[in-house]
Amino acid sequence: MTALAWDTLIRNALVFDGTGSPPRQQDIALRDGRVAARGHGLPVSQATRVIEAEGKWLMPGLLDIHTHLDLEVDLEPGLPEVVRHGTTTVLVGNCSLGTCFGQQVEGEQNPIVDCFTRVENIPKSVLQKCVEAVSWNDTGAYLDHFADIPLGPNVGVFLPHSMLRVEVMGLQDSISRDPTEAELAQMESLLGRAMEQGYLGMSTDGLPFHYLANEPHTDQRIPTQFASFGEMKRLLKVVRNRGRVWQTTPILENRPKALFYFMLTSGRLFGKTLKTSALSAVRFVVAPQASRVFLGFASLLNSRLFKGNIHFQALGSNFRIWSDGIISPLYEELESTSKLIAKEYDDVEGRLALLNDPVFIAEFRRDWHHGRRGRNLAHLKARLGMPDLLVVRELDRMIFDGAPVAQWEGESLQAVYDRLDRYQRGYTDNARSDAERDAFDAFPRPIVDDAEFMLHMMRRYDKGFRFWADVANKDKEGVLPLLLHRNTLPGFNDSGAHITNMAFFDANLSSLKLAQQDSLSTVSTMVRRLTSEPAAFFGLDVGTLEIGAQADIVLIDPEALRQWDDNASRQFTHRELFEHKQLVSRSDGVVSQVLIRGEPVWRDGDFTGALGTRTLGRALRAA
Repeated sequence: MTALAWDTLIRNALVFDGTGSPPRQQDIALRDGRVAARGHGLPVSQATRVIEAEGKWLMPGLLDIHTHLDLEVDLEPGLPEVVRHGTTTVLVGNCSLGTCFGQQVEGEQNPIVDCFTRVENIPKSVLQKCVEAVSWNDTGAYLDHFADIPLGPNVGVFLPHSMLRVEVMGLQDSISRDPTEAELAQMESLLGRAMEQGYLGMSTDGLPFHYLANEPHTDQRIPTQFASFGEMKRLLKVVRNRGRVWQTTPILENRPKALFYFMLTSGRLFGKTLKTSALSAVRFVVAPQASRVFLGFASLLNSRLFKGNIHFQALGSNFRIWSDGIISPLYEELESTSKLIAKEYDDVEGRLALLNDPVFIAEFRRDWHHGRRGRNLAHLKARLGMPDLLVVRELDRMIFDGAPVAQWEGESLQAVYDRLDRYQRGYTDNARSDAERDAFDAFPRPIVDDAEFMLHMMRRYDKGFRFWADVANKDKEGVLPLLLHRNTLPGFNDSGAHITNMAFFDANLSSLKLAQQDSLSTVSTMVRRLTSEPAAFFGLDVGTLEIGAQADIVLIDPEALRQWDDNASRQFTHRELFEHKQLVSRSDGVVSQVLIRGEPVWRDGDFTGALGTRTLGRALRAA
């Protein structure tokens, strides 16, 4: 019997090939996990499997350029929460954090747990399971081990600077002193070796609310933030000379300093251009024009004058963050509430003691009102859209989603505060139930202001009240222009991070929906920006449908995409993998099929048996 020419034939799809060219109705044939043929009327008789795709969009698998799936991938290598949304390639090792050096446990010091817990808001019990799954001790073995697990999506890796400092200096020294010349040389050597092994580059971090989680370091930031400019310049020269990428976050508390550090991209100043991928191009609610400053500066740096190559990662959805009481990445920005978050997750008594401490109360009130009232510079800067703090503290922007009183569910905290105020002024019929009346009677009288309201909520309910706030990209206003801007790089999802606080696994689909609302031409551009463009930027051989390319393919139902509401599709569900609840996204019906290396892994609303049982994806080594 003559062998058939193809393993799979996908027929009559509207194909967006990732180049930005107009879509065309085509058939695509796959063999041995690669694209074997494209054209019209390819013979069905030559294929073992035929997928009828008329009315569907076909495109290369999508890239998630910013994840923290380093931890999950060794517990559940199929990574189903990203695959179901059409993602077939993920980048890990971001924000200076990762697992590529192994467990790095030394005595009582457990750096992975210490660094990830508060930065990515992942409970220590979950992180410890991840640490126990680590079986390698060096960067080469880390990349190699992906071939030995049933990997779903492809994985590209940054060398994380915090973990590099820990590897060379130890955790304690990495946050308390500068490296010696010998230690700096060793860091250069390890980084250079990683570049030879195929790492995408190096990641660093400058966000002021990224703290360690284990005693005695809970008032210290993660190790990368203790590096001098000289250390950064020297290490990034290794990345620069190999044409790799610097992934970073801005030094928000000192924006002129942040802009100064971004100048490291300049080939004019430093001899060779350094590709730089930075967070993030979003439209902050309290500083809507801030992204214009960064993008304008990027235009200058990327000009012939400076010969830079910096792009800011863009999020295709509204930046919605949930908080359990005050436990949230939002409130690490305030010195007072960061002290509450530093307490162990289950330390209710410890948080209550702080909340009743007069010194803490005064500090909290100062933080809560900073820039929001009074005749002072901070208030003026906030009114001009240049606030010192980006954290949301306006009760009307905070919406209950897990309220301690049933009548509060779906309301803003401001609506409850206003009703409480009327109740305390004698309008007792404002209480809509006995439960609400009991709750109102427990508040101090009189309720002085919204700071007092929040203090009582934290004392009374601890983590037992849950709410969300849109900190950026509210109503997705102005998001499409950011996604299409020449100095942005769409594909930022932050998948795998902040497991109870954020769910952007589906942000790439939201980007496609925004493009769909504009035109098919814009969809074609967006597909390019989510596939071949980031692949080229990071030096990866994915993101295309060229003959011979690895067959990572997504089929999308455009009508389901048109009707889908990402904000109505979040679920807060218990996940056995973590033995903990996680906030996840759902886009069921939007993604019809996902194939990785030619193998269907998601089909008709469910995973196939191949995902998580066969090694399909691979460690991507930068070229």
